[in-house]
Amino acid sequence: MQTSSKFPVLLQGFFTQRLMNQRQASPHTIASYRDTFRLLLRFAQARLLKPPSRIELADIDAPLVAAFLDDMEKDRRIAARSRNLRLTAIRSFFRYAALEAPDHSALIQRVLAIPSKRFTRSLITFLSTEEVEALLASPDQKNWIGRRDHVILLLMVQTGIRLSEMTTLQRTNVILGSGAHIRVTGKGRKERSIPLTKRTTAVLKAWIKEREIGTTGLLCPNARGGILSADGMQYILNKHITSARHQCPSLSNKHITIHSLRHTMAMELLLSGIEPVMIALWLGHESVTTTQIYLHANLALKESILAKTSMPDGKPGRYRPDDQLMEFLKNL
Repeated sequence: MQTSSKFPVLLQGFFTQRLMNQRQASPHTIASYRDTFRLLLRFAQARLLKPPSRIELADIDAPLVAAFLDDMEKDRRIAARSRNLRLTAIRSFFRYAALEAPDHSALIQRVLAIPSKRFTRSLITFLSTEEVEALLASPDQKNWIGRRDHVILLLMVQTGIRLSEMTTLQRTNVILGSGAHIRVTGKGRKERSIPLTKRTTAVLKAWIKEREIGTTGLLCPNARGGILSADGMQYILNKHITSARHQCPSLSNKHITIHSLRHTMAMELLLSGIEPVMIALWLGHESVTTTQIYLHANLALKESILAKTSMPDGKPGRYRPDDQLMEFLKNL
């Protein structure tokens, strides 16, 4: 068998040559694809009884990939959206393999033909002004952890940055004083600057004066000075949502994730009359089409549209209850 057909060699080439060198993929994309293949190799090892270093490309066929995706859904209970993200990573690798191992083209095409799973797109979740205030009041700012959590929540709500952008934000990328803003690198390694309000600027000035934890230069590290994980960020949010519910009970009726904070900023911009194209620019969306989800979720905007229309008037009917004896017989 040709060296180019060896799965370990292909996989290493996919990450180093295709993702890092050619596409210059973001660290977030590389980490997401890495996690997908770690899970796939563990599944293949259990199914094929082979260590990952001995697995051949021919072993990773369409039935095995399909079984892996089904296993992710059933045993790990991932949603259809997450399943499709795993499939996207696998497809990207097999498109690379199609060029490097053309003798396996039939196998590769069958894997590429695995369809994405359709799912119902739920309306986005976002917080009201009262809910945001309750959330920001939750962290105990008498200690370092509480002050850090307050900075995280305030910055994410005010700027709408992504989770990965928040966890990797460096102190040097926070520019205070006149024209205060932060610089972030989003998807596709695209940089953008986001202005800060006076309130957020004041909070960041006080925070940056504190002693830096670790040597990474991160604005909001974990207790050891490293990068906060996605689970760690969700834990922080859940902790303060639970606390804020005592002050704002409406939070109990919402399923709130870190991404909900990004949605909150987007909805605030939309309600302030900002055009979707400008919101896309603020959030770092590649296409304004992505921003349309906020139009669908904005009930207040739809109500304002309804108020401007001239709709036909209906006439309410008058309810006349049945005769008591007839009602008794109908209900038997």
